[in-house]
Amino acid sequence: MEQFILSLDEGTTSVRAIVFDRESNVLSVGQYEFPQHYPKPGWVEHNPEEIWDAQFRAIKTALERAKVEPSQIAAIGVTNQRETTIVWDRSGKPLHNAIVWQCRRTAEMVEEIKREYGDVIKEKTGLVPDAYFSASKLKWLLDNVPGLREKAERGEVLFGTVDTFLIYRLTGEHVTDYSNASRTMLFNIRRLKWDDELLEIFNIPEEVLPEVRESSEVYGYTKRELIGAEIPVSGDAGDQQAALFGQAGFEAGMVKATYGTGSFILANTGKTVRYSDNLLTTIAWGLNGKVTYALEGSVFITGAAVQWLRDGIRIIKSASETEELARKLESNEGVYFVPAFVGLGAPYWDQFARGLIIGITRGTGREHLARATLEAIAYLTRDVVEEMERLVGIKELRVDGGATANDFLMEFQADILNRRVVRPVVKETTALGAAYLAGLAVDYWGSLEEIRSLWKAERVFEPTMDKETRERLYHGWKEAVKRAMGWAKVVGV
Repeated sequence: MEQFILSLDEGTTSVRAIVFDRESNVLSVGQYEFPQHYPKPGWVEHNPEEIWDAQFRAIKTALERAKVEPSQIAAIGVTNQRETTIVWDRSGKPLHNAIVWQCRRTAEMVEEIKREYGDVIKEKTGLVPDAYFSASKLKWLLDNVPGLREKAERGEVLFGTVDTFLIYRLTGEHVTDYSNASRTMLFNIRRLKWDDELLEIFNIPEEVLPEVRESSEVYGYTKRELIGAEIPVSGDAGDQQAALFGQAGFEAGMVKATYGTGSFILANTGKTVRYSDNLLTTIAWGLNGKVTYALEGSVFITGAAVQWLRDGIRIIKSASETEELARKLESNEGVYFVPAFVGLGAPYWDQFARGLIIGITRGTGREHLARATLEAIAYLTRDVVEEMERLVGIKELRVDGGATANDFLMEFQADILNRRVVRPVVKETTALGAAYLAGLAVDYWGSLEEIRSLWKAERVFEPTMDKETRERLYHGWKEAVKRAMGWAKVVGV
């Protein structure tokens, strides 16, 4: 009986379940969006039950479309929006809405902690203290949900990022992997354990934390009554680390960028922990008793800016329209868009920056806004790559995510970076990375060499822009960013 791998890809706005075969081909996809909740300006929440319901439907849909029986699934891999924080009881019932990675409610709290403990946190976790990460979100829940801290101290509360929640629902096991643990701001990435000093700083009881395991091993088996078979869940990685793995970025110096709700650029640094003032040091994965590290630049809002064009100001009906609109102009005509809706991540780390559109004239139209949005995605990527180059040699950028279908963006990205941009045949690299990790654990694939042989380029974008134009455009971007920074403090919101 032919066997397949099922990958669960839990994103910020939708969930997917994808069935892969042994050659990395996508047999089927089940995908469902789930609601976003905004209780206050700058606050972002998800209902964990809505995530679970959407993911469960996606699993059923993917299996039906592939005409695959649950018994034909050799293993399940999980990848997820990282940092998003969920608390639930031992029955699996959520005790509050999830606080999403984008949420800024703890910005002031983190600023206070950063002043005293910023260097300690950076040294132990590799992270720049920010409301982005899980620690302050978990502290907020324990401090603000009535009775939650007392329950936690009695061992009645479980914390996890979304991977942990899904694995718990599927198997009953309370686990996470090194890559996700490294994004909580509570995990010591050198000692590979939850850190007592960090737990004390954030006043978090260790009893709520999951067991940390490698990214490729059997964590447990699905409950037969859920899916119809006891399937090993054997792969787990945060979405960006999974994408680097799916891009076969196994060697130090390999770099990938994922264009999703935000954009995330990772450079493999091998077994070496490298630090940068403005980038994150993170664990890429744990595999075969060894940990691989990475440098990461996290850009909070990129694809979400295109979504805002569609759903917020409604100047487009679909994301694909932006390419046609952008190509109507020969240049941006001085219009820049800094999509700092929830502050700016790497390399600026300004929690109080806010979105800005500048250069508008009476002749500005929706094509200018579409082009400025796409260009912003490329500029933000260059901001990160320039920081990485100080520590890692970068020859090319491997790209994935939904926005890579936009040829204008990929061409402009190559131009503004002055490097080739490589788009793979299989663009579902995040889900594919989770599938590879799951498959390796059960010998579905035999080695990294076998996986590397499956990766193929679909198109290479070479830079064609002259240096003067490139630097003039980028200078305009840097000036626009300066005007967006600190705005929330200026206006007091």
